Amino acid sequence: MKKPIQDGEEGKATIAGSGAPLGEPASPDTLLGSGFEGDYRPASSSLPSTIRIQTDPLQIEFLMRLANALNTTLDLQALMHRTAELVRVVIDYKIFAILLINDRTNDLRMRYQIGHTPEMERKRIRLGQGIVGRAAQFKQAVLVNDVLNEPDYVPANPQVRSELAVPLVLKSKLIGVIDIESEQVGYFRTEHMQMLELTASRVAVAIENARLYTRISRQAQMLQVLNEISQDLTSILDLDLLFDRISQLLRRLIDYQMFSILLVDEVEQLLDLRFSIRFGRKFESTTRLPLTHGLVGKAVRERMLLNVPDVRKDTRYHLVNAETRSEMVVPLIYKNKVIGVLDLEHTRPNFFNEEHERVMITMAATIAISIENARLYQRVAQQEQRLENDLAMAREVQLRLLPQKKPQHVHAEFATRFLPARTIGGDLYDFLKYDRDRTGIALGDASGKATPAALYSALVSGIMRAGAPSCPTPSEMLTLLNDSLQERRVDAQYITMLYAVWNDDNQTLQIANAGAVQPLFCSAGEVATIQAEGFPLGLFPQINYEEFTLATRPGDAIVFFSDGIVDAQNAAAEMFGTQRLCDLVKEHLQESASEIADAVMHAVGLFQGGIERFDDETVVVLKVRDAQ
Repeated sequence: MKKPIQDGEEGKATIAGSGAPLGEPASPDTLLGSGFEGDYRPASSSLPSTIRIQTDPLQIEFLMRLANALNTTLDLQALMHRTAELVRVVIDYKIFAILLINDRTNDLRMRYQIGHTPEMERKRIRLGQGIVGRAAQFKQAVLVNDVLNEPDYVPANPQVRSELAVPLVLKSKLIGVIDIESEQVGYFRTEHMQMLELTASRVAVAIENARLYTRISRQAQMLQVLNEISQDLTSILDLDLLFDRISQLLRRLIDYQMFSILLVDEVEQLLDLRFSIRFGRKFESTTRLPLTHGLVGKAVRERMLLNVPDVRKDTRYHLVNAETRSEMVVPLIYKNKVIGVLDLEHTRPNFFNEEHERVMITMAATIAISIENARLYQRVAQQEQRLENDLAMAREVQLRLLPQKKPQHVHAEFATRFLPARTIGGDLYDFLKYDRDRTGIALGDASGKATPAALYSALVSGIMRAGAPSCPTPSEMLTLLNDSLQERRVDAQYITMLYAVWNDDNQTLQIANAGAVQPLFCSAGEVATIQAEGFPLGLFPQINYEEFTLATRPGDAIVFFSDGIVDAQNAAAEMFGTQRLCDLVKEHLQESASEIADAVMHAVGLFQGGIERFDDETVVVLKVRDAQ
C-alpha cells in the first residue's frame, strides 16, 4: 500500500505511501500485501483498473456500514455528518473537514467541519494552496507527518502537527477533499490513508448524488414557485401587496439579505425605490437614483443582468448598504421597455451564482407583467374615481336643472318622480311659468344613456327656458326647439318630448307631442290615451307639430310618463306595459297627485323585483281639483 512520508526524508510531502513526488504515479507494488482483500480503484491513471486486495473482517464491516450510511440519505449535510462519524470509528481524529470545490470560482470551501475555528471555516483555499490544495490539484492523497516542515502549510490551528488530505474524485472530476489533522507528529499511518481513500471513493459518489438530488429538488421548487408566481402575481392588483408577495416568493428560491424594487420614472429619468427589505424587515426610503447612477442604472441602460461578486471592487457601485459585498441586479422588461429593476444584495462576496441568475431571468418577465398590470389597474382605478367624482358633480348639476318647486294653482295639483337608470339620466321634466294662470309642462327623453343623454337634455332645457318668456303654445315651443337643435345638430342624437300648457283660469290643457310616450287622460273613472303624435326633436328640419286642447273638470288627472315606466321588465323579461299602468292609475284616481305618482313608482319597482333598471323612469302627474 501507499507508504506515508517518514521523518528525516528531507521533510518533503509525497503522494501518500508511494514514495513518488507529487504529480507522479505510484507503483502498483506499493499497494499490495496489505493483509486485506477487496476491489480497490486508485486515483493514479497508471494503475490497473482493479487490484485484488486482501481485507480483514473489520474493514469489510466498516465498508458495509459506510455503504449503508451513504445509501440511506440524499441530504448533503446529513451525508457529511455520517461520513465524519464513521471515519472517527477507524481514525480517532480531533480536527476534521470536508471541503467541496466551487465550480464557479474554482476554489475549495469548507462545507462541514469539526474542531476548526469560524475564521478557518470561512476561508477559501485555491487549488495547489497548502496540503489540501495540493491534494485537490493532483487528485492524490497527501500525508504529512510534520506540517512544520511544509513551507506552504495553511495554519488552521497552532497545535496541529500532522495532516492527511484525501481528494474526492468521481470520473476524473474533482468533487472536494476530506482533511483530518492531529496534534501529534506522525499520527497518521498507512492504514489510515488506505481507509480514508476507500471512504473518499464512495463519499464522492454519494456527494455527487446528493448534489444532483439537491439540484433537481431546487428545480422542482423553482417550477413550483414560478407556477405560484404566474397564479398569484397576475391576480394581485395592489402594488404594495404585489411587491410584498414578490419578496416572499423570491426568498424561497434565493436566500438574499437585502432586496429592493426600483421603478423607472420616464419623465424625470430617475429610478424610484418603491420597495425594500433589509435583513427580513421592510425599509422605508424615498431614494431616487439617476438612470446614469450605480449598478441599477447600468442594468437599465444595458438591459441586462449584472452579477457583481464584490461591490467593493466595482467602481460602478453606489453605496447604499454598507454591509453589502455581492449584488445582483435584474432589469424588468415589458414590451421591450425597461420599467424597473430587482436588486438583491448579500453580505458575503460571491454569493450569487449562475443558478440564481437563471431563476431571476425566468422570474423577471412574469414580475414585469404583474407590475405593469397592477400599475395599469391603479391608473384605471384613479380614472374611475375621477369619473365617479365627475358624475357625482354632473348629477348635482342635473338635479339643479330640474324644477325645485312645483307650480301653485287654484285648480291644479302637480307631482313629479324621477329615477335615473345610472348616476345621471337622459330624462327631462320642467315647469315654465308663463303668467299667473298659465304654466308650461315639459317631459322629454334624450336618446342614449348617462352622460351624453344628460348633456343633450341640459342643452334642450337651456333652449326651452330661453324661449319660455314669449309664452309659446305647445306646438310653437316644439318647433322652436327643433329648429334650434338643427342649428346645433349632433349626429345620432335626438330627444322626444311632450309639451303642454295648463290654463288654470278655464282648466284646459293644450298639448303637443314630439315622439314621446302618449300621456294618459283620466276622467269620470275611465283612463284613455291622448292620441298626440309627432317627430322627435333634432332629427328633421322644418317640422310642424299638431296641438290638442283638453277640457277638464275636478277629479280628472293627466299622467305624463317616460318609456322607462312601461318598458320596465321583470325576471321573466315581461314588460310592465301600458295596460298595467292604466289599471293602476284608475285604481288610485281618487287620491292626490303625489299619491298617484308614488303608487306608480312603487308598482314598477315591485314588478321589476330587483332587476337592474335599463332606462330612466319619470312620472309627472297633474290632478285637477275644486277651487279651495
